[in-house]
Amino acid sequence: MASEGEHASDDDRDGTSDERVAEGEYPFLVDLLDSGRVSVGSSDRENHAGDWGTPDDRKVRPDAVVWPESAAEVSGVLEAANERGIPVTPYAAGTGLEGNATPAYGGISMDLTRMDAILDVRPDDFQVDVEAGAIGSTVDEAVSSDGLTFPPLPSSGDISTIGGMIATDASGMQTVRYGEVRDWVLELEAVLADGTVITAGSKAVKTSSGYNLKDLLVGSEGTLGVVTRATLRLAGRPEQIRGGRAIFETLDDAAAAVFDAVRSGVDVARIELLDDTTVAMANAYLDTGLPDAPMVFLEFHANHGIDEEIDFCRGIFEAHDVAEFEMAAEEAEMAKLWQARRELAYAVESYDPDLVSLHPGDVTVPISKYPEMVRYIKELSAEYDLLAPCFGHAGDGNVHYSVMVDPESDAERERGEEVYREIVERAIEWGGTATGEHGIGQGKREYLEAEHGPESVETMRTIKRALDPNDTLNPGKIFPETAEGKRVTVPATSDD
Repeated sequence: MASEGEHASDDDRDGTSDERVAEGEYPFLVDLLDSGRVSVGSSDRENHAGDWGTPDDRKVRPDAVVWPESAAEVSGVLEAANERGIPVTPYAAGTGLEGNATPAYGGISMDLTRMDAILDVRPDDFQVDVEAGAIGSTVDEAVSSDGLTFPPLPSSGDISTIGGMIATDASGMQTVRYGEVRDWVLELEAVLADGTVITAGSKAVKTSSGYNLKDLLVGSEGTLGVVTRATLRLAGRPEQIRGGRAIFETLDDAAAAVFDAVRSGVDVARIELLDDTTVAMANAYLDTGLPDAPMVFLEFHANHGIDEEIDFCRGIFEAHDVAEFEMAAEEAEMAKLWQARRELAYAVESYDPDLVSLHPGDVTVPISKYPEMVRYIKELSAEYDLLAPCFGHAGDGNVHYSVMVDPESDAERERGEEVYREIVERAIEWGGTATGEHGIGQGKREYLEAEHGPESVETMRTIKRALDPNDTLNPGKIFPETAEGKRVTVPATSDD
């Protein structure tokens, strides 16, 4: 098997993928899955060597890729792998940003994208049952004819899966009103490391029965179990939707206006901050024609009285010297604004071919600290002479930022890493988190103890060891020591 940080060796031997598995690499897999759903082919392994946020030098090719199509098949593969001590890394759309789906120790990449069925829509209960590989926007479309929606979809909801969202406890632009994915999951079917299939939660909207295993699985990044099915809560689609933008002279004014709006109880569904650097990047990428100035994108949802809520927000923004507050006149105009916001990650990456983003930052702080956090990022950017665009889900205190450096300059890389570290440490110091929605994965392991304390992290290890004593489920993620190639296995005991 490949060790963490290494590529498995290239394999160009003769014979089909299935033949090579049967010849002795992982022969048990062809006994568990149909032909064509097991591969040790070079291209399949390369395609599963990392996710969107994994740099090339951190990608690790798995030894095999499998495509199960049922919980029973997931169970069979996990049981067999656990008995042999073979790591299994769950994989779906590969849209993660912290290396969550990188097979750090080689082994098997378990691709769940063929488990993508919408199983049952129950509009009277505001519920839908889906398999883990279903794409988020597909779920939303499937329930739309009943006047329903799944509101916590992240910005990547049209390319990411429900299972991946659950694994990282994802959230998106509507979190300020609707909460994160965790808040909309009622029941999960999951397979543990030894192949045991469990049901966590229930289809009731509330329960006080037993341990909350559902919430333990949500956000565990596939280290405790592989989610195969979910019952999701739905919401009615609002009758009134209005969106627009507010332009400010300064970033300080924009951030302060957001804080004041949230503190004052403005019922806003989306409230997104963009600094002037980010706006310039969006203009270059999409030719949006937005003014190169700090701005806030807004969207309001209501069944009645939406104009009053907009006027309430306008009044608050005017107290912070808003230069322009404009609601979109047409639905197409509003869609263009949100397209610019959704594609900011691509806009940042393509802005300057001589610069790369070191890490995808997504700290979240208490809303009272939000203006200070934005200001701090820009002060560090100026102090270290580095481009650091920042934007994000302002209403819940979430700041996305990128520290841009010349990849050929060791000095710039060093300064960039220092800026990134100082931002995360300051967020934690202010009672926030190192990651609002991307998860810990491989990228933020070093901050886990600083955020939670060593005792809490050891409690997490205890849970991991209890459910996965051989550490075969997505090893190399979350825990600080796994950055050094260690596994979170049950400590050996003496014979005494």
